[in-house]
Amino acid sequence: MNNTDINYEKVKVGVFKCGNIASSPLFELLLDELADRKDIKTRTVTTGSKMGVEDVEEALPRIFEFNPNLLVLISPNPSIPGPAKVRERFSKNDIPSVIVSDAPGRRLKVELEEQGLGYIIIMGDPLIGARREFLDPTEMAIFNSNIIKVLAITGVYRMIHQEIDKLIYAIETGTDVTLPRLIIDSSTIRDRSDFKNPYAKAKAIAAYELTEKIAEINLQACFREKEREKYIPLVASAHEIAQIAAKLAEEAREIEKYGDTLVRKPHSKNGKFKTKTKLMLPPTIDEEFYRKLEK
Repeated sequence: MNNTDINYEKVKVGVFKCGNIASSPLFELLLDELADRKDIKTRTVTTGSKMGVEDVEEALPRIFEFNPNLLVLISPNPSIPGPAKVRERFSKNDIPSVIVSDAPGRRLKVELEEQGLGYIIIMGDPLIGARREFLDPTEMAIFNSNIIKVLAITGVYRMIHQEIDKLIYAIETGTDVTLPRLIIDSSTIRDRSDFKNPYAKAKAIAAYELTEKIAEINLQACFREKEREKYIPLVASAHEIAQIAAKLAEEAREIEKYGDTLVRKPHSKNGKFKTKTKLMLPPTIDEEFYRKLEK
């Protein structure tokens, strides 16, 4: 019998969200987009927008009540005290654990590996323009929707859920669990995205490069500039760039649609990937993906 045909016990995926990055809101939905997957259960515990140690200590015990087989922390800047507390707790368990974070997490590569944690660092998941004169709830929602669109279209979300699905598959089959060590920059978009048209890929790379630039601008505006005459135009410009990045990403996807080469990879009910390009054809199991896992 092929491993892809076996009925497994459900893998419990515990997701702890501390603060917010654009990879946070849809994470568990990426694993079960049709809400009919039979091989996993997910539970999410969140501290909301807060990231303090007290917030973490109040919320963190709830994720372990779920008895997870796999743990995921999603947080900006995992070096600060709140997320660091989560990392410390995760590292003391025998449960495979992965940190999903933004560019500041790159500085922690060695520390994360020493803690026995996997990581997925998204360089194009930028800091928001958090200045009170500029950022209100509406602006916050618009910014996140633009970045979400870029991460979805350029293939970042697909890379994230594929890495988690590899772990789920390993836990299901009882094979060795290899934690991800992945930094997603523009070269990753070039090498791992599913674009068929070179112009579409170029636009996707451009969109992702822009989101990386947004982080640089907002870092300057939020933490270095002290005069409002300087930091307000900077945060406003960064959010304008986010809008253009989303437009470029949309253009990339439209090119693929016009050529009927848009790749879709839905999960089957047993959690295995299916794949297709032609819109009017049904998806089939992605045999190549599983052959690579079984080598």
